[in-house]
Amino acid sequence: MKPIVIFGVGLTAKLARFYLAHDSDREVVGFTVDRELAEPPERYGLPVVPFDEVVDRWPPDRFDMFVAVGYARVNKFREERYLAAKALGYTLPSYISSKATVWPDLEIGDNCFIMEHNVIQPFARIGSNVIMWSGSHVGHESDVGDHCFVASQVVISGSVVIEPNVFIGVNASIRDRVRLGRESVIGAGALIMKDTKPREVHLGTAARLLGMPSDRLPGL
Repeated sequence: MKPIVIFGVGLTAKLARFYLAHDSDREVVGFTVDRELAEPPERYGLPVVPFDEVVDRWPPDRFDMFVAVGYARVNKFREERYLAAKALGYTLPSYISSKATVWPDLEIGDNCFIMEHNVIQPFARIGSNVIMWSGSHVGHESDVGDHCFVASQVVISGSVVIEPNVFIGVNASIRDRVRLGRESVIGAGALIMKDTKPREVHLGTAARLLGMPSDRLPGL
């Protein structure tokens, strides 16, 4: 197992370093970012190297890379850096938490970040460069495409197809046999009952303020 350099220095990168250090046999040696973000030259106790110098410091024949950035521009920023790292010759391993529930036949791509308490049922597929925050569910025969972001407590029912670069917010629910179009944004708490078209934005229903104080609610 080769040591790993993480692309990114934000919250996702900080978490990736923590998870890899405490729940894998991989050593994280440092971070790399675009040159304009490479100062200060140390983050979280490890060196930071500009991406245009990373091959000289940590060559791909001796080190792997993990791209750990969020969902900016409907995941396209992460997709661009993922492709750039592959073009340099890096292997991009996936991390699956030991506290996630997965099955031996799981088909999963590279550079995925699957956090704790996710449940991925048999015959589901996870593409490449997918982030699944903690506590979500992917039903049987569902297909999560490349470069997607699934926030916490999301329910993806069975036989769902999620096209690339989709963002799904906290507590959203997707009905079985629904297809989410490429670059869709599904807001927090949204219930999706039918297919979405590419680049559509679906927002959940916000809580309604009741016009009385809590001490006047009947039955409380």
